Amino acid sequence: MTVTDRIAIDPFGADIPAESARLRALGPIVPVELPGGIPAWAPTGYDTLKELLLDPRVSKDPRRHWRLWPEVPEHPSWGWVLGWVGVVNMLSTYGEDHTRLRRLVAPSFTARRTESLRPRVEAVTTELLDALEGVDSVDLRAALAHPLPMRIICELFGVPEELRDATGRLIAAIMDTSDPSPEHAAFVQEQIGTVLGTLIVRKRAEPGDDMTTELIRMRDEDGDRLSDEELLYTLLLVIGAGFETTVNLIGNAVVALLRRPEQLAAVRAGELSWDGVIDETLRVHPSIASLPLRFAVEDLKVGEVTVPAGDAILTTYAAAGVDPAHYGGDADVFDAARGADDHLAFGLGVHRCIGAPLARMEASYALSALFERFPGLALETDDLKQVPSFIAFGWQEIPVRPRG
Repeated sequence: MTVTDRIAIDPFGADIPAESARLRALGPIVPVELPGGIPAWAPTGYDTLKELLLDPRVSKDPRRHWRLWPEVPEHPSWGWVLGWVGVVNMLSTYGEDHTRLRRLVAPSFTARRTESLRPRVEAVTTELLDALEGVDSVDLRAALAHPLPMRIICELFGVPEELRDATGRLIAAIMDTSDPSPEHAAFVQEQIGTVLGTLIVRKRAEPGDDMTTELIRMRDEDGDRLSDEELLYTLLLVIGAGFETTVNLIGNAVVALLRRPEQLAAVRAGELSWDGVIDETLRVHPSIASLPLRFAVEDLKVGEVTVPAGDAILTTYAAAGVDPAHYGGDADVFDAARGADDHLAFGLGVHRCIGAPLARMEASYALSALFERFPGLALETDDLKQVPSFIAFGWQEIPVRPRG
């Protein structure tokens, strides 16, 4: 196929596995069209994506390496992508700029700091599960999967109670790719400045023992290390990624196990590990299905296809995770005994997610505590709706009966 035959990606992400399979049948990398008509390339297999993730000729900096970056203002329906590439943080920088920004954020997610959060994760989980006692029916996403990581990341970064709902709505709006309208894009940009701008003002006036205060100190005392723009968008990244992806990790794991009671029984009997459940969830149902965007610094040869310098590339974690060429003919089957800890869901190389250990710790404890407390937990319906996004991979609601 040629670039004139671009495949339109479903902005609602209604059936991400089926879409991945259709694209894979067309080749190792396929020309696609993102919401609003943005042209890009989609790797369809594990090896192809891994090679591109590690290739230094693939950048995340649109200002330097996206040929169409100057045209973005001319296309109102492209505005949604600015929440991903029109920011200056680790997600959209390359080379020395990325290294500098990552070094500034890294202290927030050291092994020691992550472990120090364990008692708080356990306490919040217990509180949330206590609230489910005696309840006949509940949306587990709203009752556990969302509030646990949300509260932990907000406490870590000192987000006050009165800003937390607005923060959650902001991140949900960024994840929602079903509306490429200029109004939606404008709302997102306005809310970034309003919500996170308010947080910065508050923390300058009332410093605390939190990572936002620490980042502000770096900006104000070492002004050449972190610009105002970098401060704002770094907070957007670490707070958003620090909870939204874990929401889907917990929710996707719960659904996968409730749909496979024999595997849940094996985990509860100690025959399978929670680490295995988490890895398999991240492989088959990664919290981020496709992340926009990376850019070819020079012409890239992928099989028989040449991706021209300056073209955009998706990082297609969902497609890579169920690639039969890497994981076998049953790659689309959830099997916690598989031991597939080589999944790419947390990224790879210099861009590997620094919050991965925290996400794993939160999910592991939440899952084990949930099923220990409610062994009869059951889905109320198997008709679950995907969040409206080709980026996020998760469920809008997870209706369950805690008492079975």
